[in-house]
Amino acid sequence: MANSSPKLIILFLTTITIFSISPISNALSNCLLTPDLDLRTDPDAIAAASTDYGNLVKRSPRAVLYPSSENDVVELVRLSNECPTPFGIAARGHGHSVRGQAAAHGGVVVDMASLGRDGGRIRVSWEEGLGYYADVGGEQLWIDVLRAGLEHGLAPVSWTDYLYLTVGGTLSNAGISGQSSFYGPQISNVLQLDVITGKGDLVSCSEEMNSELFFAVLGGLGQFGIITRARIVLHKAPTTAKWVRLIYDDFSKFTSDQEHLIMNGFGNGPNYLEGSIITDKSPPNNWRSTSFYSPCHQTKIQSLLKANGGILYSLEFVKYYTNIHEEEVELMMLKDLRFVPGFSFKKDVPLFDFLNRVGSLELEGDNEEEKEEEEEEEEEAAHPWLNLFLPKSQIMDFHAAVILNLIHTQNQTSGPILFYPLNRQKWDDRTSAVVPEDEDIFYTLGLLHSTKFSESHVFEKVNKQILEVCQREGIRIKQYLPHYESKEDWVQHYGSKWNTIQERKQKYDPRMILSPGQRIFTPVMESDF
Repeated sequence: MANSSPKLIILFLTTITIFSISPISNALSNCLLTPDLDLRTDPDAIAAASTDYGNLVKRSPRAVLYPSSENDVVELVRLSNECPTPFGIAARGHGHSVRGQAAAHGGVVVDMASLGRDGGRIRVSWEEGLGYYADVGGEQLWIDVLRAGLEHGLAPVSWTDYLYLTVGGTLSNAGISGQSSFYGPQISNVLQLDVITGKGDLVSCSEEMNSELFFAVLGGLGQFGIITRARIVLHKAPTTAKWVRLIYDDFSKFTSDQEHLIMNGFGNGPNYLEGSIITDKSPPNNWRSTSFYSPCHQTKIQSLLKANGGILYSLEFVKYYTNIHEEEVELMMLKDLRFVPGFSFKKDVPLFDFLNRVGSLELEGDNEEEKEEEEEEEEEAAHPWLNLFLPKSQIMDFHAAVILNLIHTQNQTSGPILFYPLNRQKWDDRTSAVVPEDEDIFYTLGLLHSTKFSESHVFEKVNKQILEVCQREGIRIKQYLPHYESKEDWVQHYGSKWNTIQERKQKYDPRMILSPGQRIFTPVMESDF
């Protein structure tokens, strides 16, 4: 956290949801008494593990483990199993959850970054029958996987928009971005895992070896095992990305063109596609696009935005290439699309620059914030995000009830609003990830709010209203990066997969030790809400 004035600290402590803990009980202290583990209980360690990127809740562990090897994590899990009352254990990667999902209130948080402190946890290889792949520590950041791959002219094909996330963290959720419709989510591009189960067993697994555990852990929200190594598929890396953004004033044309691209494509199709919604409060020049539009482009878009009632739609896609004529790429990508004439914007950038576009902008923003903090200290930011999946057949209802009647009417400045389709055929139903059923195409909505903590309740209220409207209108949403307040909500979330999820939990973590912050199986305290 940035330094805060006493006044702001008081504000923070009196408004954030705080989960206080009692002193360590004798029983738990005895369970954790071991000279072999680097367990810390000092205030700095506890504070760092008590909050996350969302900055919406604070859940304090009783200790933080800084492992030097996988064996340290194995020992910790076995200690919990041997304890009369097992304590919760959460693997924390880069702390990018938004509602305490990587917390272990009253338990132990594992600082996964410590596994990579001596380096050597990314290794690129080739094997007949498998091709190129990277064996990667679960604590490694995707940006470092990209760098290591490019040294060999290789790269993964499926990404998240932001690359400063850990491999284990995204694989525990799904890992989606604009590449997912073409190559599947990140969980569809994994060959093998090393996993520490809730029983304290270190197991290698793949589609052919210990396959039930393999598919349980992928998209499993950390419930069945801690990922310590992943074998990621690599392909030959292109050198350049032709990056195109098109502006639409009609929602139906916007969505049908997106679906056309992901299902049919042009020739061999684009390599990336995302859509977003532009409003007066979520302008084209936000943290995902400040380096894309020139000032004259922004003025042009703002004029159209005003003329169209304050809402527009942006279709963004990329074609990778190495040795292909630039004009040929443009013609191949733009043919037959129904965007507003004159509102196509293009640029060519190196592959690395495109994939790291959000991280680069964040670093620029951090430098600006440091300058501002020298003049005046600011309140901590909060990120009350909401991410949803919804079936294609209901997007028009969703557009009318949610996008136009709720999101578009808000007066608070918002962050990016993503809205783009995903191809269900690229997902493996054997994983623990949950997507809408029975339709080949479903959409993802990402409300990526960034606000002062003292104003986060405004966005939280809107998020709640969106969920209530969907329930009332019968719109069959599924939360991505889910957060629920009752077991009944989780049962509804998993739907036909619930019995499988229960069976997997009983098999791999019967004492319900792992990832208590998700609160799927562990009791939910009244004070949590």
